[in-house]
Amino acid sequence: MARQRLTHGEIEPLLDTWLETEFTFHAVAPVARTLSELTRDEQDFVLDWIKRIANTHITLAFHFAKRAPDLLHRLDRRAIEAWAVRLCDTYDRAGIYAALSVVEQADNYARTGQPHTEGALFDDIAGVLGNFVRGLSGRKLSIEQGDVVHTDGEKIVLPAMVSRFASRDDNFRLAKATVVLLWAQTRFGTLRADITAACAPYPHPERALQQFNALETLRLTSRIGRELPGVHRDIRRLMNVLGEDLPDAWQPLADRLAAPDAGAEDSLDLLDVAYRLPDFPAWCHQGTLRPDAVTAARAARLDKEKARLRIKLAQLLEEHARSQAPQPAVAPDRPDIEVTPRDDNGALDFEITLDGAPLAPPDDVRQLLTSVWLDFGEIPPEYLVPAGDGEYDLKAVFDQPEDPDAVWQGTYHEKGAELYPEWDHGRQHYRKNWCTMREKTVTPVYDDFVRDTLTKHGGLVRHLRRKFEALRDENRFEKRQTQGDEIDLDALVEALADARDGREMSDRLFVRLHRAERNIAVAFLVDMSGSTKGWINEAERESLLLLCEALELLGDRYAIYGFSGITRKRCELFRIKTFDDAYDDEVRARIAGIRPQEYTRMGFALRHMTRLLNAVEAKTRVLVTLSDGRPDDYFDVYRGEYGVEDTRMALLEAARTGIHPFCITLDREARDYLPHMYGAARFIIIDDVRQLPLKVTDIYRRLTT
Repeated sequence: MARQRLTHGEIEPLLDTWLETEFTFHAVAPVARTLSELTRDEQDFVLDWIKRIANTHITLAFHFAKRAPDLLHRLDRRAIEAWAVRLCDTYDRAGIYAALSVVEQADNYARTGQPHTEGALFDDIAGVLGNFVRGLSGRKLSIEQGDVVHTDGEKIVLPAMVSRFASRDDNFRLAKATVVLLWAQTRFGTLRADITAACAPYPHPERALQQFNALETLRLTSRIGRELPGVHRDIRRLMNVLGEDLPDAWQPLADRLAAPDAGAEDSLDLLDVAYRLPDFPAWCHQGTLRPDAVTAARAARLDKEKARLRIKLAQLLEEHARSQAPQPAVAPDRPDIEVTPRDDNGALDFEITLDGAPLAPPDDVRQLLTSVWLDFGEIPPEYLVPAGDGEYDLKAVFDQPEDPDAVWQGTYHEKGAELYPEWDHGRQHYRKNWCTMREKTVTPVYDDFVRDTLTKHGGLVRHLRRKFEALRDENRFEKRQTQGDEIDLDALVEALADARDGREMSDRLFVRLHRAERNIAVAFLVDMSGSTKGWINEAERESLLLLCEALELLGDRYAIYGFSGITRKRCELFRIKTFDDAYDDEVRARIAGIRPQEYTRMGFALRHMTRLLNAVEAKTRVLVTLSDGRPDDYFDVYRGEYGVEDTRMALLEAARTGIHPFCITLDREARDYLPHMYGAARFIIIDDVRQLPLKVTDIYRRLTT
């Protein structure tokens, strides 16, 4: 039975509350009247989003409320939701004025699709298409969102939604076809042409640019037919559905550009003819040419890539010389380096020879050669001259990590940092690229802490080692092996008997000691917030030291990181021991160097540790958090429910990838929030901090057996 729709009198008080009309003076009465005419299902959808957006900014929520009823008649709800999320994301990234410009573009957003279509949303397809385009030959391209569909040779820009077709699958295929065509512009020479100079002599350079784009679309679509026939079949089918065809006047030009050896120069030769033809009706998968963006990206790339390639070649020659037998000292000659491109069914690769002998280039050199070749159509000779000693400042040529300690001097921000999303429970969506995170290494402290702790807990260390030794799988002897440490006497007697009887003697005459490997990876995430100062910090350090002493017996892969931060702009993860680090004096000194820092923003740290754990090949992955309190931050919305919900979502993300999260806390009030974040059986509350060293190791045994 359909629910009764809300009346104007019922809707207006809700809007008054959510939009705080007592202070903002937004005129909600007309909005309430419009919403009262919707169905109850439509009312619930719009009112829910008004409330969500109001958690971000009240003015944006008001503008959404005014436009949502009209959008409901023009777009499917997924598309409206995508527009609402984009509204909030723009506010997060650039502020209220940029977000209001998105509001003003609402009508254009609706016009990008046909009524009641199921659009392919950028957030849904960007990851898939990004992986797809990275698998194609050529320069590695990123996928970004923007208003104009184009490529500058380094990134491909797609709209917030693709919705030319009724079905989501067809809209995804259209987005994929568009990505392939823009990739082809980079891969097959479109962007090498001086497009601006070629179009400048015409009375209307912009029209010449459009016609050149049409010529290249014809050439590259034909090339896609040879390189990626499956994508080409999708293109032809989508064009047929839309009734797009090649105008008769353009057929001779298309025939010439369909030749296997046709290049961008052929399109330039035909531009005079194309300019005199009627405007080409843009095909569905056709983007826009942006010569200004191409030129800017190329100018920033050329000198740096030349320097990088020459430095890498010098390093390659040095490694090659070290691997060769010593040669008599002679006057050094300039090495003869030749690079030959190889196009194997569209896959671009390079062969390098040094004085006529083949040289295997590493992946980074191949990528540099590919990028240079895409810019020039060849490798210029001056690019193949190895750099001399001191010719370049390596810090200026290669990207350098930012100094995390320079945060208050203005160099921190996002440059060189990891950006992580954060779950906004009020919006019920992620805030994208919200947390600016940097990894820092804990400064080692070589004091008496390690010696004093091992002396203080010597009996406990021996006790823990005995317990951990019991965790190791029992050794077993495998008999009748082809090789081993000892002779299998039973097998030898049988083999000698077979030989005496004239039968073939078996070679399985050995016994081998076998121990099954524990296939486990564990990450410990340690709270380094300011509230751990004193006893808690000392107990954390002692626990980690004792745990490492015991873990070394098992051979399990484990890592230890600390976390802290102050606001979303300064989220810090502290390396104490990575999965690849050996447990040595430096790691012990880093444990000794753990010191309280700032606040307890947890979501970013859990997401980063999830990524690190998933990069480790292991059957069982465990993430153990050691904390003294609830998620919190400095004068920030992260306090309270927001922080708890973001942490809970980060833990759910980890669990969905197969990671087993667990929390050890010293917060006696943790029963109020930990069951909601971790689940009823995935945490333990320790009342006495002195129990921490023993409890941590005991919990580890239970989690990994």
